[in-house]
Amino acid sequence: MHSMATHLIRRSALGLFALALGCQAAGKAQVQGELKRWHRVTLTFDGPTTSEDATPNPFRNFRLNVTFTHPRSGKSLTVPGFYAADGNSAETSATSGNKWRAHFTPLEAGDWKYIASFRTGEDAALSADPQAGSPTAFDGVSGTFRIAATDKKGADHRAKGLLEYVGQHHLRFAGNGEHYLKGGADSPENFLAYHEFDDTYDLDADSGSYREVGIFIHKYEPHVKDWRPGDPAWKGGKGKGIIGALNYLAGKGVNSVYFLTYNLDGGDGRDTWMWTGPQVRDRFDASKLDQWEIVFAHMDRLGIMLHVVTQETENDRKLGGGPGLNPVRRLHYRELCARFSHHLALVWNLGEENNTPDQDRQEIARYIRGLDAYRHPITVHTHNNKQLSFYDGLFGDPNFEVTSIQGAMRNYHRDAVVLRKRSAETGRKWAIFGDEQPPASTGVMPDANDPNHDEPRIQALWGNLMGGGSGVEWYFGFSYPHMDINLEDFRSRDRMWDQTRYALEFFRRYLPFWEMEPADELASGAKDARVLTRDDQIYAVQLPAGGEATLKLGSGAYTVQWYNPRAGGALQAGTVRQVQGPGVKSIGPPPAEPDKDWVALVKR
Repeated sequence: MHSMATHLIRRSALGLFALALGCQAAGKAQVQGELKRWHRVTLTFDGPTTSEDATPNPFRNFRLNVTFTHPRSGKSLTVPGFYAADGNSAETSATSGNKWRAHFTPLEAGDWKYIASFRTGEDAALSADPQAGSPTAFDGVSGTFRIAATDKKGADHRAKGLLEYVGQHHLRFAGNGEHYLKGGADSPENFLAYHEFDDTYDLDADSGSYREVGIFIHKYEPHVKDWRPGDPAWKGGKGKGIIGALNYLAGKGVNSVYFLTYNLDGGDGRDTWMWTGPQVRDRFDASKLDQWEIVFAHMDRLGIMLHVVTQETENDRKLGGGPGLNPVRRLHYRELCARFSHHLALVWNLGEENNTPDQDRQEIARYIRGLDAYRHPITVHTHNNKQLSFYDGLFGDPNFEVTSIQGAMRNYHRDAVVLRKRSAETGRKWAIFGDEQPPASTGVMPDANDPNHDEPRIQALWGNLMGGGSGVEWYFGFSYPHMDINLEDFRSRDRMWDQTRYALEFFRRYLPFWEMEPADELASGAKDARVLTRDDQIYAVQLPAGGEATLKLGSGAYTVQWYNPRAGGALQAGTVRQVQGPGVKSIGPPPAEPDKDWVALVKR
């Protein structure tokens, strides 16, 4: 249970915040963080003293919005704020205090001005009307702070900037212009059901496919050894298992993690919620969510995207007692956006195997877009093998940008080709992500049970990418150890992570993939050969079953090199090293193991 504390924000011994300004000036916000572009800046205000269970409800009947303006560029962003108890509740577990907070990610270097709107009234937080309620406390408080250039490098999202939808089939980082391909973990879906988060426990034993799991909560003990000195923790060393797990994944090249924020009301696991208790729906657990933020901030540093799944199929009509934007659902999404939308790489997912009508999906997406100043991509997860019709009513909607496909691995290539085309025809190109691989009992098995991972690699991973897709996340089923609910050791799929990284390395190193189009009709001779090309200049040719293919080429001389998707490494030479176009030409057999899958790189 939470303890009571009301002391001021202090610098964490773990360096979670760097104090930017001195003591809080009267009438001003305390500004904390590394004051650099793409880094989180946190504004904390002294406001009314209250508590999570107080009347009036601090989450529902108070509304903090902060508008940030960059005078030189003219950019202006309004971000929602939240009640932060004593301002240090990740460490103190406080449930009361007088701190109100907003997180902000500056999109530009230079001076930024801020002004706070803080209003109170019945359901003030649920209203989009700027004049809802009455001004109170620090309403109108303003100030300025200066942002320097980032000093980060490598995979750290703060070196790359905001991951944005730019009207194309691949998302792009605003800072360095890098285009994004996903290789991620879809399991465990209850990733946040971690025993060292405050008030986190399994509500009861699961039913259905997961009944054998019983009462379970994640510890990620095999990954405690992956925690490193200097990494974040809380309360004197808590969090090493989940932080270590993320370190391991990032070390394998994983750059996305899928997780639920709500799996009560019939969901699988019933161990993940944002509220002060499993029966509460309009009061949020300040300390738990602050501890989530520690983990999410570490994901930013590691270069791992947050795939935030807000409902699941069993409960998508139960949050607030019905569909659409009822008050409880409205409050839930506001708190999610207020606390987490500042993260640089994030996708909002409206629900796993979602059942709500398109009208509700559109209404919810529009509401999120109104709260999320950074316009993170929005998606919704399909039912199994329904993907070719699931998005028909959403293509072209201004608030959806990406897919979240559950479907047979053998169809991932077709799905990418078809859905790319359909989205483009509406004038709004989507990024095509594959996020679950049936059957539910199997998914992607542990290395011990499927050491080669031929179908996931050939059909799902390379199939998606060769169809112009944007990548995949791996789902682990329920019939094998370390499955979708009780996974403790991500090393159970160590070889699958390697094979995923090999694919992404090939695309990033050798292909302008964001400019390429699927054109399978250009290849013949080899079974199910797949082609991705750009303007007769460059071709990637996947041979799922090996063999020898011919390729219809443009004019000029082309080099032929080979890549081993099973082992990665350098490009290799085959018997045919150069071909002359135009016309249909043999590119020769792969350099070895001709009955295995290979990828040819053919360049003018």
